[in-house]
Amino acid sequence: MFDSLADKLQATLSEVRGHGTLTEADVTAAMREIRLALLEADVNFKVVKSFTDAVRERALGADVIGQLNPGQQVIKIVSDELSDLMGGESEELRFSPRPPTVILMAGLQGSGKTTATGKLARYLRVERNSSVAVAACDVYRPAAVEQLIKVGGQAGADVYEQGTDRNPVEIATWAKQRAQAEGKDVLIVDTSGRLHIDAELMQELADIRQAIEPDAVLLVVDAMTGQDAVHVAEEFGQAVEFDGVIMSKLDGDARGGAALSVKAVTGRPILFASIGEKLDQFERFHPERMAQRILGMGDVMTLIEKAQGAYDADQAAELERKFRKSEFDLDDFLDQMRQVRRLGPLQNLLGMIPGLGKELRGVKVDEREFDRIQAIILSMTPQERRHPELIKGSRRLRIARGSGTNVQAVKALIKQFEQMRKVMRQVAQGRTPDLGALMRQGL
Repeated sequence: MFDSLADKLQATLSEVRGHGTLTEADVTAAMREIRLALLEADVNFKVVKSFTDAVRERALGADVIGQLNPGQQVIKIVSDELSDLMGGESEELRFSPRPPTVILMAGLQGSGKTTATGKLARYLRVERNSSVAVAACDVYRPAAVEQLIKVGGQAGADVYEQGTDRNPVEIATWAKQRAQAEGKDVLIVDTSGRLHIDAELMQELADIRQAIEPDAVLLVVDAMTGQDAVHVAEEFGQAVEFDGVIMSKLDGDARGGAALSVKAVTGRPILFASIGEKLDQFERFHPERMAQRILGMGDVMTLIEKAQGAYDADQAAELERKFRKSEFDLDDFLDQMRQVRRLGPLQNLLGMIPGLGKELRGVKVDEREFDRIQAIILSMTPQERRHPELIKGSRRLRIARGSGTNVQAVKALIKQFEQMRKVMRQVAQGRTPDLGALMRQGL
């Protein structure tokens, strides 16, 4: 996400960082490059002007101009202003003190609204341990009800539907009554979209809103549509008041304009972002963390939260014990690999590590390699997984055939596993491994 914008901003700020001192001319030149980068990213031109004016004013302050090593301070200013542009402090979804919390979903057809409904349902079920139901009120789009039944089921939510013959307002009202009767914590109402904003769409939304009195109205906008997404949000805001935005398809080849403009234009925050096709590729939107990602500063907090969600203290302690006692085997390795996969696409995880985002830009991580490694390990006997040093000659050939790979792939995996086990043992014992030597060996 934001690859092109991130490259240009990081290049400009890297130049700024290289100056021992900064002059007003240096700041002016940097602002010109930043302005062009933002406009090319399809950021609203009024937003661009306001942003660059704010950065310029702060960068020309006495705490920057004429000071030694001012570049880092300018980078912090840009990061702060980017964060403020996207909303500043991350905002929470509002929950009712008397369940169920009713969330009304809105958006144009094709924005990813029904998928976002399933993702939000899963998120609330997993992250808040909520019992969730989703209501199918999109009765016009072909197969919309069937789609919600599928994604709602995958998300672990109950799906309330009455086909496509009833009025959406009646379905929403019935769904709320059923959610109350069944003691659900959350009810998410999926509504109809249109190919464009029209009076009929707005009136139907207004009627549903009046009937069910939702605790929150969330607008789903497609990040891939750039400024069109912002215009849609602005028009929705004028016609039907909404509380926050779900930015869909933020992982796509988007220039970033929508995410950077929508809060400034509509006054409504981005609450969630969809960062992939799978239901679990959905997260809260943190403006400060997103600003840091754009500037190549990583996103350690999100990475830590993902890891904490996958591991508990007992697992971590047992893993450390195995490393110290040299008991970590290929079964443990396979388990850890599966845990990592549950954190999300590896490409996204690497981008959260400070300093690695730009270095790995353009490098494609082949997720299928996980499948090949898993096939090799599962083709071993339990004894071989516990004692990989036994795997030689005919054993390698048998494992290669069983996994659909070759002997070289089996040998390479075992070698890399032994090197990794050695490194982890050193780390667990408080020693610093020779990373240079490991890189030369291709680990």
